[in-house]
Amino acid sequence: MLKKMLIIFLIAGLSMPSLACFATSDAFDWYPKRNKDHTQPILEKHLSFLKQYKSIYVDKQSTPDQPALYLTFDVGYENGNVEKILNILKEENVPAAFFVLAHIAHENAHLLKRMQEEGHLVCNHTAKHKDMSKVSKEEFTREIKRMEELIKETTAQSIAPYYRPPMGRFNEDNLKWAEELGYTTVFWSICYADWDNQNQPSPEKAKKILLDNTHPGAIILLHPTSATNATILKELIQTWRAQGYQFASLDHIKI
Repeated sequence: MLKKMLIIFLIAGLSMPSLACFATSDAFDWYPKRNKDHTQPILEKHLSFLKQYKSIYVDKQSTPDQPALYLTFDVGYENGNVEKILNILKEENVPAAFFVLAHIAHENAHLLKRMQEEGHLVCNHTAKHKDMSKVSKEEFTREIKRMEELIKETTAQSIAPYYRPPMGRFNEDNLKWAEELGYTTVFWSICYADWDNQNQPSPEKAKKILLDNTHPGAIILLHPTSATNATILKELIQTWRAQGYQFASLDHIKI
């Protein structure tokens, strides 16, 4: 009987995943606390562990004398507005980073090729937009690697080494795993509720939120499927330039 029970325990142990393979650290929702007077948000104490890993949410080297802005877009699909956004960026000669999902790689590979050809960064937002704070290291790696493969297959170019957690959900293990895979984790210092295409804010409201919270070194998160963003982006870029801001690529940020 004892021998039989031992065999059952051994089989069960072989069939269960190792606990060490799963994230064991606390999960967080990224949302920076905005400061007044166009100053950079400060990393809250409970997130101080970010400093141990390759992660950015702002360009700390940017100053009021040389203010830089970084436009980043999270894109899962094309609905007519992604192409409009690209047209505006080309007209205004502004670089951007696009954090892409599998769907747009499958359905709109020509847009990803165009992004790369026009000097933008095509970055990793995972294949399926899962809550990565809940997955194992193996699944985390699969999601990242699948996007690498898709970008290589569809554009013949390598993906840029930047990763953004879907929904801004992450834990410390995710930062470590991303770095082990060669990535810098990119958060943001400015965003607004632009993702719901059935409930788009007015252009006036969107511009006010973004302009009121702009600061030197801001990493701005926008969704290029947003009709509001397609409407306001050109004016925003021109306003920011008039205020003295210069647009730069994430590659320029020193970590």
